[in-house]
Amino acid sequence: MQIDRLVKAIKSKGLPVALGLDTKFEYVPEGFARPYIEEGGRAEAVFAFNRELMRELRDMVPCVKIQAAYYELLGVSGMDCLRQTISAARQMDYVVIVDAKRGDIGSTAEAYSGAYLKKNSPFRADFLTVNPYFGTDGMTPFLEDCAAAGNGIFALVKTSNPSSGEFQDILTDDGRPLFMRVADHVSEWGKKMIGESGYSSVGAVVGATYPEQGAALRKMMPRTFFLLPGYGAQGASAEHLAPCFDDNGGGAVIAASRSIICAYKKTGGQDFASAARTEVERMKADIERVLPKACSRR
Repeated sequence: MQIDRLVKAIKSKGLPVALGLDTKFEYVPEGFARPYIEEGGRAEAVFAFNRELMRELRDMVPCVKIQAAYYELLGVSGMDCLRQTISAARQMDYVVIVDAKRGDIGSTAEAYSGAYLKKNSPFRADFLTVNPYFGTDGMTPFLEDCAAAGNGIFALVKTSNPSSGEFQDILTDDGRPLFMRVADHVSEWGKKMIGESGYSSVGAVVGATYPEQGAALRKMMPRTFFLLPGYGAQGASAEHLAPCFDDNGGGAVIAASRSIICAYKKTGGQDFASAARTEVERMKADIERVLPKACSRR
């Protein structure tokens, strides 16, 4: 099961971080991009940028999170860039999360799932982010494909954006916010897919920008692995992240995108790959400063 592989990869690297390849073309340094644009266009430059980052960080970072929207934006060549990026990540032994937040019902949900989660999928990911707000019938194709292929999903539960509470925090008839009702379902869907690690292949997206809600969800969902967006560019700190981890400092992976891939913009001349490595090293120190202390106090 890919959830066990993810847990092992994090332990092996000693860093619960996903390299977020949310790669806008504008993030690629002009001088680096120029020869690739001349040869094959913008998508070629984006892939080369991604590849260099992955090569630089493969000894430190256990997984990548690839945001599909930025590849779709580049059209047909962008979708091939997505395929190439997934393939290169696999060759470098990264665990691959595709962040596409897919969701629908019936045959459309089956098609979305088939594109990413089956063994012969054209964009085969180890994990896919999904939108569970269609309910159980909208989730069933994703769950069935995960069970068959050993892959996983991360379902949106409490997202990191400022206005997430407009809907997710609405109180339901049992007096709890809607995101907690969603969390109940995510936990239930995952009960039959718990791996050797003790975690389920059905994970949850929990925004690190809401530490109190994250702490409550951690207690509610002891077998659910969390994907934590919001660190760095969105304002969440290591202190915000700590409540989302289990008592042993496991059970979650931090997604960091712009803070890593655009780190070179703050260094005054350092090349983008080296700057990304420096930022990951800073993250590692920041997490190690906070996480063990926070877990020991529980």
